[in-house]
Amino acid sequence: MNFMPLILLAVCFICGIPVAYSLIIAVIPYFLQMAATMPTDIIVQRLVANSGSFPLLAIPFFILSGVIMNRAGITQRLMVLADCLVGHLTGGLGQVNVLLSAMSGGMSGSCAADAATQCKILVPEMTKRGYDISFSAAVTAASSLITPIIPPGIALVMYAYLVDVSVGKMFMAGYVPGILTTVLMMLLVYWISKKRHYKGSRTKRASAQELWQATRQGIWGLFIPFGILIGLRMGLFSPTEAGALCCLYSLIIGLFVYRTIKLKDLWSMIWEAVLGTCTVLFLMAAANVFAYYLSWERIPHEFSKLLVEATDNPFVFLIIVNVVFLVLGMFLEGGASMVILAPILAPVAASLGIDMIHFGIVMVFNITIGCITPPFGIILYLVSPLLKINVRELMRAIWPFIGVFIIVLMIITFCPTITTWIPNLVFGR
Repeated sequence: MNFMPLILLAVCFICGIPVAYSLIIAVIPYFLQMAATMPTDIIVQRLVANSGSFPLLAIPFFILSGVIMNRAGITQRLMVLADCLVGHLTGGLGQVNVLLSAMSGGMSGSCAADAATQCKILVPEMTKRGYDISFSAAVTAASSLITPIIPPGIALVMYAYLVDVSVGKMFMAGYVPGILTTVLMMLLVYWISKKRHYKGSRTKRASAQELWQATRQGIWGLFIPFGILIGLRMGLFSPTEAGALCCLYSLIIGLFVYRTIKLKDLWSMIWEAVLGTCTVLFLMAAANVFAYYLSWERIPHEFSKLLVEATDNPFVFLIIVNVVFLVLGMFLEGGASMVILAPILAPVAASLGIDMIHFGIVMVFNITIGCITPPFGIILYLVSPLLKINVRELMRAIWPFIGVFIIVLMIITFCPTITTWIPNLVFGR
């Protein structure tokens, strides 16, 4: 087997070359060397080979939907609703921060977008009310990771595409882990706030009238995750069509209900969505080229044999996968880890009888944790400059929240029913 592309890939990562470019650069010498047995234009062919895949259309649709929703002011209205629901609890604004991320999960599907938004609209209010900036930043960074777990998370679509499983089932599988993470994180916020004497954002529970007004304003955004769930269950649309409907729905809300979007804003929103889509899809196209090299050299097959010989216990295998991804998450961007390793590890998991949907949630959850894992978690370096906080101070404050994610990871690893119950209920076994 020729391992030169893997060595070149590691060198590119060390040199700081963007992941998508690194994947292509690593295989160019290999394909040139193999010119006698395969055409040299195979790189271009593999780049565009699956770009016309219908399920991939879900990615630009959901990214555009998230952009429109943020421009429409849905996030601010959901924040008011979250404050009415949990603002009276100890550490009220911290609780609002976590719950708002869970609510936003049905809209943007992006942890970076969620973290950036909350840094602008919620953290300033937290610091004004006496919350420590490191705690506020840690809550914001950690709670943003709930967003890609709850549908329509982009990582769920990426895994479904890479491993060729149902996008709809991956969506359904994300609900319970997302809700479980939200609950445990709110308990952690309560415990820390109790120790530091952080009070609620309101002195008493919201009245029925306040709750009704907040619900009436924010319910338009909450219709999206429930609409996706009901529509997929009844077979009214596919996940890709759900993305298109979300775009149309959010545009109507912004134009005619809240009236916060003008027609002249459409071009800037589309351009923002194009930039976000290009980043994701170019990475997946580059991964397709690298995957061709892996399959040609039979590296996944040999790696599968090695792991199967090492253990035939599915839970031991999942522990190995968790350790590998948690270590990689400290140094490598999560999407890159998945596009490289999912085609290699999924066949091994299948051979051990592991449900592919369960394995997908374990993998997505792992790469999500990597976004806040020191020393190179991407969300840490997004939140730190936005809030003008030293990244080392943020790293110290983030560890308890990483602990919560690892606890949830262990639960979903050893209790597959948590991830497969809703998909089996909605789509059948």
